[in-house]
Amino acid sequence: MRGRAGGRSASPGCGRRSRERVRRPELDHAALFAATPSACLVLDPELVIVDVNQAYLQATGRTRDDLLGQYVFDAFPDNPADPDAEGVQNLHPSLLRVLSTGEPDTMAVQRYDIPVTDQPGLFEERWWSTINTPVPGPDGRVAWIIHRVEDVTAFVHSRRARPVPGGQLSEREEAMEAELYVRARALQHLNEELRRAHARERQVALTLQEAMLHSPDLAGHRDIAVRYLPAIGSLNVCGDWYDIVDLPEDGFALSVGDVVGHGLEAAAVMGMLRSALSAAARSVEGPAQALKVLGLYARSVDKALATTAVQALIDTAGRQVTYSSAGHPPPVLLHADGTHELLDRATDPPLGAHPEQVPRPQAHLPYVPGDTLVLYTDGLIERRDEDIDTGLARLTDALTRYSRLSPERLADALLARLGVSAGARDDIALVIVRL
Repeated sequence: MRGRAGGRSASPGCGRRSRERVRRPELDHAALFAATPSACLVLDPELVIVDVNQAYLQATGRTRDDLLGQYVFDAFPDNPADPDAEGVQNLHPSLLRVLSTGEPDTMAVQRYDIPVTDQPGLFEERWWSTINTPVPGPDGRVAWIIHRVEDVTAFVHSRRARPVPGGQLSEREEAMEAELYVRARALQHLNEELRRAHARERQVALTLQEAMLHSPDLAGHRDIAVRYLPAIGSLNVCGDWYDIVDLPEDGFALSVGDVVGHGLEAAAVMGMLRSALSAAARSVEGPAQALKVLGLYARSVDKALATTAVQALIDTAGRQVTYSSAGHPPPVLLHADGTHELLDRATDPPLGAHPEQVPRPQAHLPYVPGDTLVLYTDGLIERRDEDIDTGLARLTDALTRYSRLSPERLADALLARLGVSAGARDDIALVIVRL
């Protein structure tokens, strides 16, 4: 009996040691990703390649240095020698659907040729089966996309070249081919329907955008360039705006603003605020008064509070810029020699932040002909996990680099340099005027 009791008394310790032996190890997820046999890219919401595994490098013949930091469609453009190439046309909507819905998207087997690494300008025929899978961030929005591909080129080529004994496939082969064909056709049909729906949706959104951002006075200013880029995954409408208003006495007003949120709801609020600020610019004296009126109006508009805006009045006779800001990033006055000044001496909280209507600050500074004034919304400079001063420094460095360009060329160069030509996580409005 004592022997049995002794045996039982030892068992709890053995149990603890057993549990310790089977505890899950700390997994090295980077090593798992690198070693997985499925070829995978990781894209950020701007569709820039941020990681790639060894299987993908082997499948494409590329190196990590070739791909990391590249916009995916710069790294893998359509084959220019193939007039029927649809790789980008098919893949791009799939990635946008993942960003907007947060759901995986499975694509039909498709041809997407890739560049031959040691023969510039040449492309190799390749066929792929693709799944694009979202990875949510802490805020629930899509932070990354895993772009997984299976290279089925060998299967497609072997099917073309394979002689069939007796002119017939086996029953099993027929069933497999029939299933593959049916699945591919069904997916292709679904993709075509989704593409057509997306095109209709986009056209409606573009028409709405043009109507809401129409600025009749802009046509009279050849030295003003404007750009509007909705956030990636949005309907091409957003809460950012720009406006140009001619004033009766040798001057005009420039405005940009940013309503909190994205999509149609934010765009509707934007339209009301933009119209109100345009009317205020024509009826009151100076940007500070105009923003005070706008702040009063914003209190009666649902979801308008916390909107930021800045207005600059250009006195062409006196060669002076007068400005006021409601919580907005500072405009930049760029001189012809590449030096710059930030318009940050008249900044107040966003619309509705004051408990009651109080005077807003206003400042002015001179300019000389050939200077350039740049107004923008925060999507141009803000980046995830980065201080806004870093983004502002990036902007002013780019402006210094391209100070001699015309407004139109400067706008395009600026967007490219800041990596947002194809869109960003946030909406962007940009106004550049050569004074």
